[in-house]
Amino acid sequence: MKKIIQFMKGEVVLCIALLLALMSMFLVAPSAQYASYMNWHVLSLLLCLMLVMEGLKQLGVFASIAGILMRKVKSFVQVAYVLVFLCFFSAMFITNDVALITFVPFAIEVLRMAGKEKKMISVIVLQTIAANLGSMLTPIGNPQNLYLYDQAGYSLTKFLGVMILPCVISFALLFASCLWIAKGETMDDIVFPPIQYWTRKRGILTGIYIALFLLSILVVAEVVPFAVALAITLPVVFVMDRKTIKSVDYCLLLTFCGFFIFVGNMGNIDSVAAFLGQWMQGREFIVAVLTSQVISNVPAALLLSGFTADYKALLLGVNIGGLGTLIASMASLISYKLFAKAYPNQRGRYMGYFTWMNIVYLLIFCVLYFAF
Repeated sequence: MKKIIQFMKGEVVLCIALLLALMSMFLVAPSAQYASYMNWHVLSLLLCLMLVMEGLKQLGVFASIAGILMRKVKSFVQVAYVLVFLCFFSAMFITNDVALITFVPFAIEVLRMAGKEKKMISVIVLQTIAANLGSMLTPIGNPQNLYLYDQAGYSLTKFLGVMILPCVISFALLFASCLWIAKGETMDDIVFPPIQYWTRKRGILTGIYIALFLLSILVVAEVVPFAVALAITLPVVFVMDRKTIKSVDYCLLLTFCGFFIFVGNMGNIDSVAAFLGQWMQGREFIVAVLTSQVISNVPAALLLSGFTADYKALLLGVNIGGLGTLIASMASLISYKLFAKAYPNQRGRYMGYFTWMNIVYLLIFCVLYFAF
């Protein structure tokens, strides 16, 4: 029983998704139609990407890149730029979750070696904001983008056209924020541990994972069918790196399935579909932002997508909606847990600074959205 309670606490969104799916089954009886609710394209591609990113992370590829970059810095503001923009740019391709899992522990280590623990909270909060905002540029940056990209039927160029301006604004805000937190700070030289040299096996595995990643990109570009990518990726990873398969976040896939069932069933109830569609009409952005604050932006995208055709506003809403509360983007919980483990007595300070910074960023984006 204790393990079940711990699991439920750790996977609150999954539990909500499964509960909503179960409740909806009393309104729309289970049938063969349930299979049509599932977006197999998104589920398959998401699994492929998670396998690849988990494999590259375990090989230490991202940490090695970060270590090489940090050896070039000469001032604290440069340290801040590297740590924050590593999250910003890498999240576009390796997802916000993987970026934070990789680079927040690295930031903790670097700031300790630099004697800048007083800046720990501000840097990690900016890393979190950077990962959430950087990930919005590409379809593979986060799960809600991958889903809405497929749901809207966008081309890659159209998707990038929608998201490029918010991403440029994000870069400018983060650049200014790094200057602000580094104001007046000096720094002595940091002595890094030796770079871990690559073995032949590690190099081969990295090359294979990069090839599998490019295969997933071809699926996003609609060059290769998703079934082909899955049929290649799954057995290759199983044969060459079996432990990676055990490390993938399957709860995220189950969360998607739960919301697919719930949204599909709600869409089959005419009165409910009509009400939600009318409620969403013309309010997609603000409804997405507010819903994300309560249930996080991935389930918000899944929940609201069935009741609107304005995918541009919804896409912007769920991505900007990742700012705000700690649960607005589930990736933000990763940073919090990593920081709380390292500094358990400073959790309150972290929450206060995190909430303040996120609200400022969220208000700026909301004002810009409605102004233009």
